[in-house]
Amino acid sequence: MAQNKAGEFEASLNRLEEIVKLLESEGITLDESVKLFREGKELARRCEALLKAAQDSIDAASRSDGNGAAGFTQNDDGRETDEELPF
Repeated sequence: MAQNKAGEFEASLNRLEEIVKLLESEGITLDESVKLFREGKELARRCEALLKAAQDSIDAASRSDGNGAAGFTQNDDGRETDEELPF
């Protein structure tokens, strides 16, 4: 599972945005484009792993009470409600 250092996802996403701008600009060489593309692919893989780890963590917390999202129940119409919560 991917471990997120403080701000790693945000920093990676910001760098990806910079890479896209650079690749869209004129005057960049083919070699520079390839290098940036490879860096971008690696950053995208890392971001995807961090997002998956976050989703897995959320899913695990949701299952912790055995009935879906912690503290939530479903109404007769299938919508979730928080009426079991003490506040």
